[in-house]
Amino acid sequence: MTYWPLMEDTISFGDRLKMATFLLTSSRLTNGSKVREFESQWSEWLGVKHSLYVSSGSTANSLLIAAVKEHYGLKDGDKVLVPATTWMTNIAPVFQNGLQPIFCDINLDNYSFDVDELKYIATQHPDIKVVFITHLIGLSSNVEKVREIFPDALILEDVCESHGVEGPDGKKRGSDSIGSTFSFYFGHHMTTIEGGVVCTNNSELYELMRMKRSHGMAREGSPHMFKKYSEENPDIDPAFLFMTDGYNFRNHEVCAVLGLSQIKRLDRNIEIRRQNFQYWMQNVICGLGPKNYIIPENQSGNSSFSFPIISKDKNLTDYLKTSFKKEGIEYRPIISGNILMHPAFKNYKLCTEKENPNVSILHSNGLYVGNSQFVNAKKIDRLIHLMGI
Repeated sequence: MTYWPLMEDTISFGDRLKMATFLLTSSRLTNGSKVREFESQWSEWLGVKHSLYVSSGSTANSLLIAAVKEHYGLKDGDKVLVPATTWMTNIAPVFQNGLQPIFCDINLDNYSFDVDELKYIATQHPDIKVVFITHLIGLSSNVEKVREIFPDALILEDVCESHGVEGPDGKKRGSDSIGSTFSFYFGHHMTTIEGGVVCTNNSELYELMRMKRSHGMAREGSPHMFKKYSEENPDIDPAFLFMTDGYNFRNHEVCAVLGLSQIKRLDRNIEIRRQNFQYWMQNVICGLGPKNYIIPENQSGNSSFSFPIISKDKNLTDYLKTSFKKEGIEYRPIISGNILMHPAFKNYKLCTEKENPNVSILHSNGLYVGNSQFVNAKKIDRLIHLMGI
Protein backbone atom coordinates (compact mmCIF):
# COMPACT_ATOMS: atom_id res chain seq x y z
CA MET A 1 0.00 0.00 0.00
CA THR A 2 1.47 3.36 -1.05
CA TYR A 3 1.86 5.62 1.96
CA TRP A 4 1.46 8.82 -0.03
CA PRO A 5 0.31 8.53 -3.66
CA LEU A 6 0.31 11.44 -6.07
CA MET A 7 -3.50 11.39 -5.93
CA GLU A 8 -6.17 9.30 -4.26
CA ASP A 9 -9.58 8.31 -5.59
CA THR A 10 -11.54 11.54 -6.06
CA ILE A 11 -14.66 9.90 -7.50
CA SER A 12 -17.10 9.54 -4.62
CA PHE A 13 -19.97 7.09 -4.23
CA GLY A 14 -22.32 10.00 -4.90
CA ASP A 15 -20.50 10.72 -8.17
CA ARG A 16 -20.80 7.09 -9.22
CA LEU A 17 -24.48 6.97 -8.31
CA LYS A 18 -25.19 10.02 -10.48
CA MET A 19 -23.35 8.49 -13.44
CA ALA A 20 -25.09 5.15 -12.97
CA THR A 21 -28.51 6.78 -12.73
CA PHE A 22 -27.82 8.76 -15.89
CA LEU A 23 -26.70 5.64 -17.75
CA LEU A 24 -29.86 3.79 -16.74
CA THR A 25 -32.26 6.60 -17.62
CA SER A 26 -30.81 8.44 -20.60
CA SER A 27 -31.18 7.53 -24.25
CA ARG A 28 -28.34 9.83 -25.36
CA LEU A 29 -24.74 9.39 -24.24
CA THR A 30 -22.88 11.40 -26.89
CA ASN A 31 -22.22 15.15 -26.69
CA GLY A 32 -25.56 16.70 -25.67
CA SER A 33 -27.43 18.62 -23.01
CA LYS A 34 -25.25 17.55 -20.04
CA VAL A 35 -22.12 18.67 -21.89
CA ARG A 36 -23.73 22.06 -22.50
CA GLU A 37 -24.83 22.29 -18.86
CA PHE A 38 -21.31 21.52 -17.66
CA GLU A 39 -19.84 24.08 -20.06
CA SER A 40 -22.23 26.71 -18.70
CA GLN A 41 -21.37 25.96 -15.08
CA TRP A 42 -17.65 26.00 -15.82
CA SER A 43 -17.95 29.39 -17.58
CA GLU A 44 -19.81 30.78 -14.57
CA TRP A 45 -17.22 29.39 -12.15
CA LEU A 46 -14.26 30.78 -14.11
CA GLY A 47 -15.90 34.05 -15.14
CA VAL A 48 -15.76 33.74 -18.94
CA LYS A 49 -18.32 33.98 -21.73
CA HIS A 50 -17.66 30.66 -23.42
CA SER A 51 -16.33 27.20 -22.59
CA LEU A 52 -16.03 24.07 -24.72
CA TYR A 53 -15.78 20.65 -23.10
CA VAL A 54 -13.31 18.43 -24.95
CA SER A 55 -11.67 15.03 -24.57
CA SER A 56 -8.58 16.21 -22.63
CA GLY A 57 -6.48 19.20 -21.64
CA SER A 58 -4.14 18.24 -24.46
CA THR A 59 -6.88 18.42 -27.09
CA ALA A 60 -7.96 21.71 -25.54
CA ASN A 61 -4.46 23.05 -26.31
CA SER A 62 -4.58 21.67 -29.86
CA LEU A 63 -8.03 23.13 -30.52
CA LEU A 64 -7.06 26.53 -29.16
CA ILE A 65 -3.83 26.84 -31.16
CA ALA A 66 -5.44 25.68 -34.40
CA ALA A 67 -8.38 28.05 -34.02
CA VAL A 68 -6.22 31.01 -33.01
CA LYS A 69 -4.02 30.48 -36.06
CA GLU A 70 -7.05 30.49 -38.37
CA HIS A 71 -9.06 33.25 -36.70
CA TYR A 72 -6.18 35.70 -36.34
CA GLY A 73 -4.63 34.92 -39.71
CA LEU A 74 -1.30 33.59 -38.45
CA LYS A 75 1.03 32.20 -41.10
CA ASP A 76 3.27 29.14 -41.12
CA GLY A 77 6.49 30.04 -39.37
CA ASP A 78 4.96 32.69 -37.12
CA LYS A 79 6.56 32.65 -33.66
CA VAL A 80 5.02 31.44 -30.43
CA LEU A 81 6.84 32.07 -27.16
CA VAL A 82 6.77 29.11 -24.74
CA PRO A 83 8.54 28.23 -21.46
CA ALA A 84 11.27 25.61 -21.35
CA THR A 85 9.40 23.73 -18.62
CA THR A 86 5.88 22.75 -19.56
CA TRP A 87 3.90 19.73 -20.65
CA MET A 88 4.63 18.08 -24.00
CA THR A 89 1.21 18.87 -25.46
CA ASN A 90 1.61 22.58 -24.81
CA ILE A 91 4.41 22.62 -27.35
CA ALA A 92 3.31 19.95 -29.82
CA PRO A 93 0.30 21.91 -31.18
CA VAL A 94 2.60 24.81 -31.98
CA PHE A 95 4.75 22.97 -34.51
CA GLN A 96 1.90 20.65 -35.53
CA ASN A 97 0.14 23.80 -36.77
CA GLY A 98 3.20 25.02 -38.64
CA LEU A 99 4.17 27.67 -36.08
CA GLN A 100 7.65 28.19 -34.64
CA PRO A 101 8.18 27.76 -30.90
CA ILE A 102 10.64 30.15 -29.24
CA PHE A 103 11.82 28.72 -25.92
CA CYS A 104 12.42 30.95 -22.92
CA ASP A 105 14.25 30.06 -19.72
CA ILE A 106 12.18 29.89 -16.55
CA ASN A 107 12.53 31.52 -13.16
CA LEU A 108 12.82 29.51 -9.94
CA ASP A 109 10.11 31.44 -8.09
CA ASN A 110 7.00 30.26 -9.96
CA TYR A 111 8.62 28.20 -12.78
CA SER A 112 7.27 30.43 -15.52
CA PHE A 113 9.16 32.80 -17.82
CA ASP A 114 12.38 34.43 -16.62
CA VAL A 115 11.67 38.16 -16.92
CA ASP A 116 15.21 39.16 -17.96
CA GLU A 117 15.11 36.54 -20.71
CA LEU A 118 11.69 37.81 -21.81
CA LYS A 119 13.14 41.28 -22.25
CA TYR A 120 16.03 39.91 -24.27
CA ILE A 121 13.72 37.86 -26.48
CA ALA A 122 11.62 40.96 -27.13
CA THR A 123 14.71 42.60 -28.68
CA GLN A 124 15.71 39.53 -30.70
CA HIS A 125 12.21 38.47 -31.78
CA PRO A 126 10.01 41.58 -31.93
CA ASP A 127 7.72 39.62 -34.26
CA ILE A 128 6.45 37.22 -31.56
CA LYS A 129 2.79 36.67 -32.42
CA VAL A 130 1.62 34.53 -29.50
CA VAL A 131 2.75 33.95 -25.93
CA PHE A 132 1.51 30.65 -24.51
CA ILE A 133 1.81 30.91 -20.73
CA THR A 134 1.79 27.89 -18.43
CA HIS A 135 0.66 28.32 -14.83
CA LEU A 136 2.73 25.43 -13.50
CA ILE A 137 1.74 23.17 -10.56
CA GLY A 138 -0.69 25.68 -9.06
CA LEU A 139 1.49 28.81 -9.12
CA SER A 140 0.52 31.93 -11.02
CA SER A 141 2.71 33.22 -13.82
CA ASN A 142 3.23 36.97 -14.10
CA VAL A 143 0.79 37.55 -16.95
CA GLU A 144 0.87 41.31 -16.42
CA LYS A 145 4.63 41.46 -17.02
CA VAL A 146 4.26 39.34 -20.16
CA ARG A 147 1.65 41.78 -21.50
CA GLU A 148 3.92 44.70 -20.69
CA ILE A 149 6.88 43.22 -22.57
CA PHE A 150 4.83 41.85 -25.50
CA PRO A 151 1.93 44.32 -25.82
CA ASP A 152 1.05 43.23 -29.36
CA ALA A 153 1.13 39.46 -28.81
CA LEU A 154 -1.90 37.22 -28.38
CA ILE A 155 -1.88 35.87 -24.82
CA LEU A 156 -2.94 32.25 -24.25
CA GLU A 157 -2.92 30.50 -20.88
CA ASP A 158 -2.55 26.85 -19.95
CA VAL A 159 -4.12 26.41 -16.51
CA CYS A 160 -4.46 22.64 -16.85
CA GLU A 161 -3.08 21.78 -13.41
CA SER A 162 -3.79 25.08 -11.62
CA HIS A 163 -7.59 25.41 -11.51
CA GLY A 164 -8.58 28.56 -9.64
CA VAL A 165 -5.10 30.05 -9.27
CA GLU A 166 -5.44 33.81 -8.89
CA GLY A 167 -3.55 36.82 -10.16
CA PRO A 168 -2.64 39.78 -7.92
CA ASP A 169 -6.09 41.28 -8.49
CA GLY A 170 -7.81 38.17 -7.14
CA LYS A 171 -9.24 37.16 -10.53
CA LYS A 172 -8.91 33.57 -11.64
CA ARG A 173 -6.21 33.01 -14.22
CA GLY A 174 -7.59 32.04 -17.60
CA SER A 175 -10.54 34.40 -17.37
CA ASP A 176 -9.29 37.38 -19.38
CA SER A 177 -6.86 36.14 -22.06
CA ILE A 178 -7.58 35.29 -25.71
CA GLY A 179 -8.05 31.69 -24.65
CA SER A 180 -7.25 29.34 -21.78
CA THR A 181 -7.20 25.59 -21.21
CA PHE A 182 -7.90 23.31 -18.26
CA SER A 183 -7.54 19.57 -17.69
CA PHE A 184 -9.84 17.23 -15.77
CA TYR A 185 -7.48 14.29 -15.81
CA PHE A 186 -7.78 11.96 -12.80
CA GLY A 187 -4.83 13.50 -10.92
CA HIS A 188 -6.02 17.11 -11.09
CA HIS A 189 -8.10 19.35 -8.81
CA MET A 190 -11.32 17.82 -10.12
CA THR A 191 -11.81 15.02 -12.58
CA THR A 192 -14.06 13.82 -15.35
CA ILE A 193 -11.77 10.76 -15.67
CA GLU A 194 -10.40 12.17 -18.92
CA GLY A 195 -11.44 15.55 -20.26
CA GLY A 196 -10.60 19.21 -20.56
CA VAL A 197 -12.07 22.55 -21.42
CA VAL A 198 -11.04 25.51 -23.56
CA CYS A 199 -12.36 28.96 -22.62
CA THR A 200 -12.58 32.35 -24.33
CA ASN A 201 -14.43 35.66 -24.23
CA ASN A 202 -14.16 36.01 -28.02
CA SER A 203 -17.48 34.83 -29.48
CA GLU A 204 -16.13 34.46 -33.03
CA LEU A 205 -13.22 32.35 -31.82
CA TYR A 206 -15.66 30.29 -29.77
CA GLU A 207 -17.86 29.60 -32.78
CA LEU A 208 -14.83 28.51 -34.79
CA MET A 209 -13.70 26.17 -32.00
CA ARG A 210 -17.21 24.72 -31.69
CA MET A 211 -17.02 23.61 -35.31
CA LYS A 212 -13.39 22.50 -35.19
CA ARG A 213 -14.14 20.36 -32.13
CA SER A 214 -16.50 18.31 -34.29
CA HIS A 215 -15.00 17.83 -37.77
CA GLY A 216 -15.53 21.46 -38.81
CA MET A 217 -19.27 20.93 -39.31
CA ALA A 218 -21.55 23.95 -39.55
CA ARG A 219 -24.29 22.30 -37.51
CA GLU A 220 -21.96 22.19 -34.51
CA GLY A 221 -22.05 25.98 -34.33
CA SER A 222 -24.63 27.91 -32.33
CA PRO A 223 -28.13 27.70 -33.87
CA HIS A 224 -28.05 31.24 -35.25
CA MET A 225 -24.65 30.62 -36.84
CA PHE A 226 -25.78 27.30 -38.32
CA LYS A 227 -28.72 29.12 -39.94
CA LYS A 228 -26.35 31.74 -41.35
CA TYR A 229 -23.91 29.14 -42.75
CA SER A 230 -26.76 27.15 -44.30
CA GLU A 231 -28.20 30.20 -46.02
CA GLU A 232 -24.79 31.20 -47.37
CA ASN A 233 -24.22 27.71 -48.84
CA PRO A 234 -27.60 26.66 -50.36
CA ASP A 235 -26.03 24.08 -52.69
CA ILE A 236 -24.72 21.93 -49.82
CA ASP A 237 -26.87 19.79 -47.57
CA PRO A 238 -26.57 21.53 -44.16
CA ALA A 239 -26.43 18.15 -42.39
CA PHE A 240 -22.87 17.74 -43.69
CA LEU A 241 -21.69 21.28 -44.36
CA PHE A 242 -18.02 21.80 -43.47
CA MET A 243 -16.93 25.37 -42.76
CA THR A 244 -13.36 24.64 -41.60
CA ASP A 245 -10.98 21.74 -41.04
CA GLY A 246 -11.51 19.99 -37.75
CA TYR A 247 -11.11 17.07 -35.39
CA ASN A 248 -13.18 14.82 -33.21
CA PHE A 249 -12.31 16.32 -29.84
CA ARG A 250 -15.78 15.89 -28.34
CA ASN A 251 -16.41 14.49 -24.90
CA HIS A 252 -19.60 12.72 -23.84
CA GLU A 253 -22.54 13.00 -21.48
CA VAL A 254 -21.42 10.57 -18.76
CA CYS A 255 -18.16 12.46 -18.16
CA ALA A 256 -20.12 15.73 -18.11
CA VAL A 257 -22.40 14.30 -15.42
CA LEU A 258 -19.29 13.55 -13.36
CA GLY A 259 -18.02 17.07 -14.00
CA LEU A 260 -21.28 18.59 -12.80
CA SER A 261 -20.97 16.60 -9.59
CA GLN A 262 -17.27 17.33 -9.05
CA ILE A 263 -17.40 21.08 -9.71
CA LYS A 264 -19.50 21.50 -6.57
CA ARG A 265 -16.47 20.44 -4.52
CA LEU A 266 -13.83 22.29 -6.51
CA ASP A 267 -13.60 25.44 -4.37
CA ARG A 268 -13.30 23.34 -1.23
CA ASN A 269 -10.58 21.18 -2.81
CA ILE A 270 -8.63 24.27 -3.85
CA GLU A 271 -8.87 25.75 -0.35
CA ILE A 272 -7.57 22.55 1.28
CA ARG A 273 -4.68 22.42 -1.18
CA ARG A 274 -3.95 26.09 -0.52
CA GLN A 275 -3.90 25.55 3.25
CA ASN A 276 -1.62 22.53 2.84
CA PHE A 277 0.79 24.55 0.72
CA GLN A 278 0.85 27.43 3.22
CA TYR A 279 1.53 25.01 6.09
CA TRP A 280 4.37 23.39 4.15
CA MET A 281 5.84 26.74 3.12
CA GLN A 282 5.74 28.19 6.64
CA ASN A 283 7.58 25.19 8.05
CA VAL A 284 10.13 25.12 5.23
CA ILE A 285 10.85 28.84 5.49
CA CYS A 286 11.06 28.76 9.29
CA GLY A 287 13.37 25.75 9.25
CA LEU A 288 16.60 25.17 7.35
CA GLY A 289 14.79 25.19 4.02
CA PRO A 290 16.37 28.35 2.56
CA LYS A 291 19.83 26.97 3.35
CA ASN A 292 19.34 23.74 1.41
CA TYR A 293 16.46 24.44 -0.99
CA ILE A 294 15.36 26.99 -3.57
CA ILE A 295 12.03 28.16 -2.14
CA PRO A 296 9.14 29.00 -4.48
CA GLU A 297 6.98 32.11 -4.19
CA ASN A 298 4.54 32.04 -1.30
CA GLN A 299 1.52 33.12 -3.36
CA SER A 300 -1.67 33.66 -1.35
CA GLY A 301 -3.78 32.92 -4.44
CA ASN A 302 -2.05 29.66 -5.32
CA SER A 303 -4.02 26.56 -6.27
CA SER A 304 -1.40 24.05 -5.28
CA PHE A 305 -0.97 20.93 -7.37
CA SER A 306 2.12 19.67 -5.54
CA PHE A 307 5.00 20.48 -3.21
CA PRO A 308 7.96 21.47 -5.44
CA ILE A 309 11.34 20.57 -3.95
CA ILE A 310 14.45 21.97 -5.65
CA SER A 311 17.64 21.24 -3.74
CA LYS A 312 20.70 23.42 -4.02
CA ASP A 313 22.78 20.22 -4.16
CA LYS A 314 21.90 17.40 -6.56
CA ASN A 315 23.22 14.88 -4.02
CA LEU A 316 20.44 15.97 -1.68
CA THR A 317 17.88 15.43 -4.44
CA ASP A 318 19.20 11.91 -4.99
CA TYR A 319 19.04 11.26 -1.25
CA LEU A 320 15.43 12.46 -1.12
CA LYS A 321 14.44 10.19 -3.99
CA THR A 322 15.87 7.20 -2.15
CA SER A 323 14.17 8.23 1.10
CA PHE A 324 10.81 8.82 -0.57
CA LYS A 325 10.91 5.41 -2.23
CA LYS A 326 11.69 3.77 1.10
CA GLU A 327 8.87 5.65 2.82
CA GLY A 328 6.33 4.97 0.08
CA ILE A 329 6.01 8.61 -0.93
CA GLU A 330 5.33 8.92 -4.65
CA TYR A 331 7.20 11.70 -6.47
CA ARG A 332 7.75 12.97 -9.99
CA PRO A 333 10.11 15.32 -11.80
CA ILE A 334 8.77 18.87 -12.00
CA ILE A 335 6.72 18.24 -15.14
CA SER A 336 9.09 17.95 -18.12
CA GLY A 337 12.14 19.33 -16.38
CA ASN A 338 14.06 20.89 -19.27
CA ILE A 339 11.83 19.92 -22.16
CA LEU A 340 14.64 20.70 -24.60
CA MET A 341 16.60 17.72 -23.28
CA HIS A 342 13.89 15.31 -24.43
CA PRO A 343 14.44 13.51 -27.77
CA ALA A 344 11.24 15.01 -29.20
CA PHE A 345 12.76 18.50 -28.97
CA LYS A 346 16.40 17.81 -29.84
CA ASN A 347 16.30 20.30 -32.73
CA TYR A 348 15.34 23.23 -30.47
CA LYS A 349 17.27 25.28 -27.92
CA LEU A 350 16.83 28.19 -25.53
CA CYS A 351 16.74 31.61 -27.09
CA THR A 352 19.86 32.62 -25.15
CA GLU A 353 22.90 30.44 -24.58
CA LYS A 354 23.19 30.71 -20.81
CA GLU A 355 25.96 28.80 -19.10
CA ASN A 356 23.66 27.75 -16.21
CA PRO A 357 20.03 28.33 -17.16
CA ASN A 358 17.45 28.03 -14.41
CA VAL A 359 15.69 25.25 -16.28
CA SER A 360 18.81 23.07 -15.97
CA ILE A 361 18.78 23.50 -12.18
CA LEU A 362 15.12 22.53 -12.06
CA HIS A 363 15.81 19.56 -14.33
CA SER A 364 18.68 18.09 -12.32
CA ASN A 365 17.71 19.10 -8.77
CA GLY A 366 13.91 19.23 -8.81
CA LEU A 367 11.07 16.89 -7.92
CA TYR A 368 7.58 17.20 -6.53
CA VAL A 369 5.36 15.36 -4.09
CA GLY A 370 1.62 15.41 -4.71
CA ASN A 371 -0.62 17.83 -2.83
CA SER A 372 -4.36 17.22 -2.80
CA GLN A 373 -7.47 17.47 -0.66
CA PHE A 374 -6.45 14.14 0.90
CA VAL A 375 -3.16 15.44 2.29
CA ASN A 376 -3.05 16.50 5.94
CA ALA A 377 -0.62 18.03 8.43
CA LYS A 378 0.64 14.62 9.56
CA LYS A 379 1.78 13.77 6.05
CA ILE A 380 3.32 17.20 5.55
CA ASP A 381 5.20 16.94 8.84
CA ARG A 382 6.64 13.61 7.65
CA LEU A 383 7.73 15.21 4.38
CA ILE A 384 9.37 18.11 6.21
CA HIS A 385 11.20 15.67 8.47
CA LEU A 386 12.56 13.78 5.47
CA MET A 387 13.67 17.05 3.93
CA GLY A 388 15.79 17.57 7.07
CA ILE A 389 14.13 20.78 8.15
